[in-house]
Amino acid sequence: MKRLALVVMMLILPVTALAQSRSRTTRRGAPPAKTTKPATTDSSALKTEAAARVATQIKNLTTFLYLLGGVAKDLDAQALAARSGSSSPTQEKNMAKITSYFEDVRVGLENLETYFSGNSDLRPYYGKLLGSADAAANAKSQAGTGHVDQAGHTLINVVNQLTDVLAILR
Repeated sequence: MKRLALVVMMLILPVTALAQSRSRTTRRGAPPAKTTKPATTDSSALKTEAAARVATQIKNLTTFLYLLGGVAKDLDAQALAARSGSSSPTQEKNMAKITSYFEDVRVGLENLETYFSGNSDLRPYYGKLLGSADAAANAKSQAGTGHVDQAGHTLINVVNQLTDVLAILR
């Protein structure tokens, strides 16, 4: 799980390459000719903002998956114990909290899908993003039924989908 998070983070780091920096070379001799800097088009600024939003969701998901990975087996065991009738209020509270986190992930992905679908310049990328919120909802229901490990695997597929979108946006 840690290795996957590391790989995903290495895929995210190239996003910083989208930032522009000024040239730092000096010229001697004739004064430099005044040139006009080409204005950043709305489309490229929009793509940069969209890439930043996708990267934020990837960061949120990988952090959540890293933390979930440490407790997923315990939560699955607790859910199995709850099904056999030996459930405690603490276990139920923990599962409610975990499913709440899954809901937060779903809402974040739904907002991202809405952002892409509501902008005509980003609509070509929307097809690759479509379904990520549904997958997060599926992961939430898996976690709610005591299959937390499987829910984590579902979210890993969502991270893969988001990284595909991020690669296309560049």
